[in-house]
Amino acid sequence: MSPLIQMDDKGEEKMGKAANSSISLKQIHVTDNFWNKYVHLVKDVIIPYQWDILNDKLEDVETSHCIENFKIAAGEKEGEFQGAVFQDTDVAKWLEAVGFVLNYERDEKLEELADETIELIGRAQQPDGYLNTYFTIKEPDGRWSNLMEGHELYTAGHMIEAAVAYYEATGKRRFLEIVSKFADLVCQTFGSEEGKIHGYPGHQEIELALVKLYRVTREKKYLDLAKYFIDLRGTGKNYFLEEEKRPGHKRKFPDFVNYDTMYAQAHKPVRKQRTAEGHAVRANYMYSAMADLAYEYQDKELQQACRNLWDNMVHKRMYITGSVGSSGFLERFTTDYDLPNDSNYSETCATIALAMFGKRMADMEKDASYMDVVERALYNTLLSGIAMDGKSFFYVNPLEVWPVSCMPRTSREHVKPVRQKWFGVACCPPNITRTLASLGQYIYFQEENEIYVNLYVANETEVTLNGVPFKITLKGNFPWENKMTVSVDGVQETEAMIAFRVPAYAENFKILRNGKEENLTEDHGYIKISGKMYKETFEISFDAEPVFVHANPQVRVDSAKVAVVKGPLVYCVEEADNGENLSSVMVNTDQKIEETYDDELLEGCSVLHITGKKISEKGWNEGTLYQNRKAELEDVKLTLVPYCYWGNRENGEMLVWMKELFYM
Repeated sequence: MSPLIQMDDKGEEKMGKAANSSISLKQIHVTDNFWNKYVHLVKDVIIPYQWDILNDKLEDVETSHCIENFKIAAGEKEGEFQGAVFQDTDVAKWLEAVGFVLNYERDEKLEELADETIELIGRAQQPDGYLNTYFTIKEPDGRWSNLMEGHELYTAGHMIEAAVAYYEATGKRRFLEIVSKFADLVCQTFGSEEGKIHGYPGHQEIELALVKLYRVTREKKYLDLAKYFIDLRGTGKNYFLEEEKRPGHKRKFPDFVNYDTMYAQAHKPVRKQRTAEGHAVRANYMYSAMADLAYEYQDKELQQACRNLWDNMVHKRMYITGSVGSSGFLERFTTDYDLPNDSNYSETCATIALAMFGKRMADMEKDASYMDVVERALYNTLLSGIAMDGKSFFYVNPLEVWPVSCMPRTSREHVKPVRQKWFGVACCPPNITRTLASLGQYIYFQEENEIYVNLYVANETEVTLNGVPFKITLKGNFPWENKMTVSVDGVQETEAMIAFRVPAYAENFKILRNGKEENLTEDHGYIKISGKMYKETFEISFDAEPVFVHANPQVRVDSAKVAVVKGPLVYCVEEADNGENLSSVMVNTDQKIEETYDDELLEGCSVLHITGKKISEKGWNEGTLYQNRKAELEDVKLTLVPYCYWGNRENGEMLVWMKELFYM
């Protein structure tokens, strides 16, 4: 039996609450030094910057044509559709980010701009509710004819998510009504009934979106359709392969010739899947929906399937930075322990989807180990995907970069050593934006009179426990310091429980309650403190020294190598600090890692220092490629910076995993 399974008084497995009962973003105000620079970037820089891109106003940036497509679909302009079949999703994610931002700060001008965009979307919607500019403009007779590649349901899902976020922030129903009309059409089109399409999305997303729509509208048909899509997937004759056989079938992506059903997790029923397979983003969006549905239907079999897939992905197919999907070919998982560093793909969207899945599992199972992974993903790969000025992005997140080798027609052609202003397929930049704007959703989980502190991100939050209003204030300078103060201030005394996550890396975890040390009992990675709550102050402290970390010996590329980690942060060496040919560096793991804080470097961060050896280049010249000679080593002092900040200074080499120096 999995250690994550909890039992009730009768000895039967019980299930916890899902994320829908957690705290509204309206009630959470992030004040964190580490995160706030990004939170402010979203509103002040990224949203305006991306709006200009969506409207094709910037030079030297790949054309988006997004808003233009909606104007053409609305009959307000002449022209041809441009972009990917899912181009509409860039607008949807932008609107979702706007919705999240408006939760913590209403902005009349931004809201007006969003409302105008929503009205444009409404004018582009067809009379029966259909909403997709690609098929409206380019293939009006091709609706639902290519679920494998057409991304209609994927695009619908992102539009639904945006509408839910905007409604929850503003209370305005217009966008919600637009997507509900579209969702009604989808419900009329798909299902088990005779005359409906017995199919499912090629790119999963709408499943989790339909759950969100159900939670705000309480229309059960949306939840049931999400369940239908999940239950049908991988059963009977494969829908996509049958679809290909139909007369007049038009292929949209050449890479899908000889289609592998595993790519879209359609190779077997989801409850029977044991390994994370195929396209990493599709997989984790699907897993997130599975977790939602497991809770909503109290489906223990589906919940166990989620555990199985999580365990395989996290323990055998995930990078130390919390990224997944190692292959540049089809952006997919490969096999256990296949985690190359220099050709690592790890699409930023996949990391975001992993965090979504992990948060849902943590909430449902009350197990902090999920949040250890979520935290790792957010602090490393999410942030490596965006420049510190908010105006350039990584789609791919390698753990080793040699810039001159990142060239076309190589195994590393997808790796960009410098962040890009935008992409022709631009799913990642707006995905980063909506995630940063909704960071608050990851901090807490609330269930009736219980509140779980999942991340030590400084914030001010208002909650109600047992009907009593409370203000929770978390202060600290994590991850640079491991001391936090949590104030719980109620209007009156009441029974409640507050649970503090004990990170897996934390040593000597201590809690003082009103100045007195608490006797701590850990339960699935949480310290739970119950009883009368009124005006309480909790002082939390723990040790999280920088350490050398080894990979499982089955990870062949990291054999005899080490990485350096401090708390949730993975560190790396860059050419800017350490010169060229970083792959020749070796380090002795017996040394103590020195830590300093540099106010000037990368807007202020903890910098690590270690000593090592480097293979000398003396005696070698350009005319010599191979020699019969003993390697000579020279002393080096190495400076390491957080991986999330790499590539923010100059184009150069970067390395996470360093060779270990052994003295035999």
